[in-house]
Amino acid sequence: MNENADLRVPVLIVGGSLVGLSTSLFLSRLGVRHLLVEKHSSTSTHPRGRGNNVRTMEVFRTAGAEQLIRDAASVLADNHGILQAGSLTGDDQEWLFKEIDPGGGLARFSPSGWCLCSQNDLEPVLVTHARAQGSELRFSTELLSFEQDADGVTAVVKDRETGEHTTVRADYLVAADGPRSPVREQLGIGQTGPGDLFHNVSITFRSRRLASVVGDRRFIVCYLTNPEADGALLPVDNVERWVFHAPWQPDRGETLEDFTDERCAEHIRKAVGAPDLDVEITGKAPWHAAERVAERYGSGRVFLAGDSAHEMSPTGAFGSNTGIQDAHNLAWKLAAVLDEAAGPGLLRTYEAERLPVARATSARASARSSEHSHPGYAGSPGPGNGRKGGMLTVALGYRYARGAVLGADPDLPVVPEGMGLTGEPGTRAPHMWLGRAGGRVSTLDLYEKSFVLLCDARYQEWRPAAEQVAKRLSVPLQAFGIGSAPGADLESEDGADWAASHGTSAEGAVLVRPDGFVAWRSESAAADPEATLYEVMMTLLHRD
Repeated sequence: MNENADLRVPVLIVGGSLVGLSTSLFLSRLGVRHLLVEKHSSTSTHPRGRGNNVRTMEVFRTAGAEQLIRDAASVLADNHGILQAGSLTGDDQEWLFKEIDPGGGLARFSPSGWCLCSQNDLEPVLVTHARAQGSELRFSTELLSFEQDADGVTAVVKDRETGEHTTVRADYLVAADGPRSPVREQLGIGQTGPGDLFHNVSITFRSRRLASVVGDRRFIVCYLTNPEADGALLPVDNVERWVFHAPWQPDRGETLEDFTDERCAEHIRKAVGAPDLDVEITGKAPWHAAERVAERYGSGRVFLAGDSAHEMSPTGAFGSNTGIQDAHNLAWKLAAVLDEAAGPGLLRTYEAERLPVARATSARASARSSEHSHPGYAGSPGPGNGRKGGMLTVALGYRYARGAVLGADPDLPVVPEGMGLTGEPGTRAPHMWLGRAGGRVSTLDLYEKSFVLLCDARYQEWRPAAEQVAKRLSVPLQAFGIGSAPGADLESEDGADWAASHGTSAEGAVLVRPDGFVAWRSESAAADPEATLYEVMMTLLHRD
């Protein structure tokens, strides 16, 4: 215990990019006081990391940020497909896919959808929304050192503008400090995986005539495959601001200084197939695609999240999404332990659940790069489950075989072959529309700040049992009776059978965690619902 700390907080977050800011937002929504420190003076200014998958948008929906993000991303709302072409002016062109959600089939699974919002547009939204929820965010503030003991973590941070040092005492530290994480290094946590996959230089530029060359092809990205000038072209505003990812070969002695404005402009003209194209280079930033996953997700009272825990090929935008979902998984567990609703053992389930997901997802990301012939990537997917599961299944259908779940099948793969969210323990709870007080909500809107027990309104045993268990354990637990019977809390829309969609019977019940994953279900009536639910909650929450 450090008695001389300048500041005491339950959680210290190191890193203020997408994952750190998301962690801050989720903790604030759950009422957990914390401090976030970020060494840079502001959020990202480079348009990158634009793909936000459906699961990420779901968690932002429950955090009240989805519409704010869509508003910030409105300029790219009509960009959907991925084009591969020898040039934009020739005949060698093929859509790898033209629509993210052809036919609108995603609506069966989710109230949300994919969203293109570049990191430089998304991060300011998270900053504003997190601060509105009570988050304390300090930019230009760098972690200098930390040490942990049995009771907490003592860190020294430095204000890079004033030079002032502050000693912070926290119960827990979350390291969202990037792929070269100093926190991970100090903890001595190694990494597994192939390592570096390829290197690119991300070039931002202006071109007013490029929009007429692109025409009505509203792509997310276009892979340009001219062997003399390959790369990836991405629109920023579909009008005059663009990004081009050019392959970089540092292993062959190529340096960043070799990427002069003149060389970059000529490379872009040749790749696009428009030799007279106006090109004004506005910025250049190197980036490295890699496949690495930490051997552990933390040590003691320190946890890794985002790129500090895993690096993935950018194809499919899996990396930042996996990191944001790390944060969502960890936040409710920290809140439960800090509120003494759960024992410290609950925090061990963070690694048990998220590490297998990172391994499976990183393999799929590398496979996706091979399938799309990503410029600069010469690899091929390795053995195992890298190719298994489509984009939606990887983004939404993954499962937790072990952790804070009861009744999950440990022999099933983390990412299944096909999409099927049917209420199995360890999977994201099914989405269905419900009527409530004259309005309309998704089942997913019910899950954020408490455990939720779904049951049939016609059967009276489960709701009072949940109320008694919540009182006995002093835990947030809500029960909702669904149906058209008198006293129902929620009504299924169009007569949909909530029990069938959740893999149970009308006499059964489904327990959903605050992060929207099914923790347990009873497929039939229980002889003693209160005793059954009490034991389930005691086990899930690692209560003695």
